[in-house]
Amino acid sequence: MVKNRIDVVTLGCSKNLVDSEMLMRQLLSNGYTIEHDSDNPQGEIAVINTCGFIGDAKEESINMILSFAEQKKMKKLKKLFVMGCLSERYMEELQQEIPEVDKFYGKFAWKNLISDLGKSYNQELSLERMLSTPSHYAYIKISEGCDRTCSYCSIPLITGKYASRPIEEIEEEVRNLVKSGVKEFQFIAQDLTYYGLDIYKEMKIAELVKRVSDIPGVEWIRLHYAYPAHFPMDLLPVIRDCDNVCKYLDIALQHISDSMLKKMRRNITKEATINLIDRIRTEVPGIHLRTTLMVGHPGETEEDFNELLDFVNDMKFERMGAFPYSHEEDTYCDKNYTDDIAPEVKEERLSKLMEVQEIIALTVNESKIGETLKVIIDSETPDYYIGRTEFDSPDVDGEVLIDKDEPLTIGSFYNVKITSAMPFDLMGTVI
Repeated sequence: MVKNRIDVVTLGCSKNLVDSEMLMRQLLSNGYTIEHDSDNPQGEIAVINTCGFIGDAKEESINMILSFAEQKKMKKLKKLFVMGCLSERYMEELQQEIPEVDKFYGKFAWKNLISDLGKSYNQELSLERMLSTPSHYAYIKISEGCDRTCSYCSIPLITGKYASRPIEEIEEEVRNLVKSGVKEFQFIAQDLTYYGLDIYKEMKIAELVKRVSDIPGVEWIRLHYAYPAHFPMDLLPVIRDCDNVCKYLDIALQHISDSMLKKMRRNITKEATINLIDRIRTEVPGIHLRTTLMVGHPGETEEDFNELLDFVNDMKFERMGAFPYSHEEDTYCDKNYTDDIAPEVKEERLSKLMEVQEIIALTVNESKIGETLKVIIDSETPDYYIGRTEFDSPDVDGEVLIDKDEPLTIGSFYNVKITSAMPFDLMGTVI
């Protein structure tokens, strides 16, 4: 047990990661040694930032808490704190079931953890973070919460109403990060496209992206989690015309059959969805679209699923993820539908969908053979440097494996000629 060391574990999405990084910066300023996601936690204090989105994520969070609780029973840990989405949603139950935890904090109450340690929150550091990512990229959380009412989603129950951050505050945060060496910025929100409506009374995502792109030192901006209904079309020329805005958009569609879109309360039709995709691709030539799809939502028939399969085959998304429906307490689904699709059927549909996407992904990657792409270097192995193109977001997309013919610098950009392709990764050489 290392005195004055705190081990912070982050589970779930990149929005949680930003919260952990803000907490770690405050703890660092108060004299603690901080380790994040250590393979060998040895601190006298541990903080677990939990996810509460779907069943698998909740199970992972609970198992992590229990493993640290066991360490505390064995006197290998003095203090154990739990924060984040699971803690926000199930605090009373967790307090009763896992008494080894010294205190649980809601998602937005982590500042109280600092005072409970007898330390002070430093307001002057409110926009600073201790990055857990490689030093050349960072996530920028532009808002909290969500005002959508999708049938299956528990996130609005956890995070509350949509709350945009002021543009000036985000610009200041980006400038500070540029000074510390960050070149690549992943904009994240539960719903990017809603940004600004609450505080400016109009969608401001296009203006935000343009203003940040004008900051010297910003090399790449990448956009995550757009919503298809009422999409702000003024964003498209910004993506097209700003050289440092990646030709990449993460837009979660969930399904395509009209019956499922209605059951999911997505406020869009199949026709409108296809028209939107066509317009995005027309206005931003070469853009790579990432989407997320769901199988096994209550009421999904074989016809609905086959329609989704055909849609994926037709649209040929450059990037795609999928997951099986998870029945969550207090959601619209929980109150109005029965979880009527068998788990094995969900898994079978998920496998079929991803098999189709793997073929599409390989075709997309093979089309890049012979091209020269701008690549940022993230890391190295004994055999390869590992980088990404503008079409690849960290952790969720593919990578470029580069022969170690010459020494390269982590965090720098290089022109890489693509020599071969796999379904989700590329191989290349620096030219």
